[in-house]
Amino acid sequence: MSKRQSGRNIHGILLLDKRLGVSSNKALQEVRRLYNANKAGHTGSLDPLATGLLPICFGEATKVSGMLLDDNKRYQVLIQLGIKTDSGDLEGNIIETKPVPELTSTDLATVLARFTGDIDQVPPMYSALKHAGKKLYELARAGQTVEREARRVSIFDLRLLDYRDNHLKLEVYCSKGTYIRSLAEDIGESIGCCATVKTLRRLEVGSFSLEQAFTLTQLQQCDDSQLLDKLINVDMPLANLPKVRLDESQTSRIMQGQALKLDESGSGKVRMYCGETFLGLGEIDLNGKLLPKKLFLLNN
Repeated sequence: MSKRQSGRNIHGILLLDKRLGVSSNKALQEVRRLYNANKAGHTGSLDPLATGLLPICFGEATKVSGMLLDDNKRYQVLIQLGIKTDSGDLEGNIIETKPVPELTSTDLATVLARFTGDIDQVPPMYSALKHAGKKLYELARAGQTVEREARRVSIFDLRLLDYRDNHLKLEVYCSKGTYIRSLAEDIGESIGCCATVKTLRRLEVGSFSLEQAFTLTQLQQCDDSQLLDKLINVDMPLANLPKVRLDESQTSRIMQGQALKLDESGSGKVRMYCGETFLGLGEIDLNGKLLPKKLFLLNN
């Protein structure tokens, strides 16, 4: 027997400015209750120590959550040099201290240049990656450490914002899968001391920015109509894909999973519409056939 759903059918994306000290899942549940939504998910966890942009997907928007996970991200991070913790941030226990050498702006520029571009990064033990069926952070909390393979990530831009009192403030624009805690530790080692993350704030996810986001306090002050007005259309993360418009007959066929022969040039993924109604994602093959790939039921 299927589990009975509770709450409303709501479709859209909310950009939340997650506050300090709560997990991404707790933040999700708070917003879900506020909207009384029966289906919701977040795109890319932020640690309790981290704040900033956390997209929340409601209803059919959860079908694009994977695409948001694949997007590039931008962060502002404050790194404390001279200490190392077991978690890679100040929530953990200090396990090592080292003196911080005198650093000039040239020294820092040289170090940061080593971490710009494609780099290999070992994921931290305090992460949700799995080893032998268990999440790494579960093993870490049990006092275990396992070997982790390095993964290739891309740091597109690594900008020094400030350096004072052994605190390094950076802006990081990076690919999916980048661990800022690992980056901070690696930078510390490259400098000749250890390091840990003191504060972390996510500024961007793909085309979405923190300036578009709302705090929980702001949302709690809204009535139902205002809450719904703050949702972004589910097709917004797909705006870079070509748009294909279908008539009612074509729409009926595509919604039944049938392929269509189109007079469209080119091939690849497309957004499908009937009038102004978003239908979902399709793909045009080399023979000009439109194949439905992911259909959205926004009227349910």
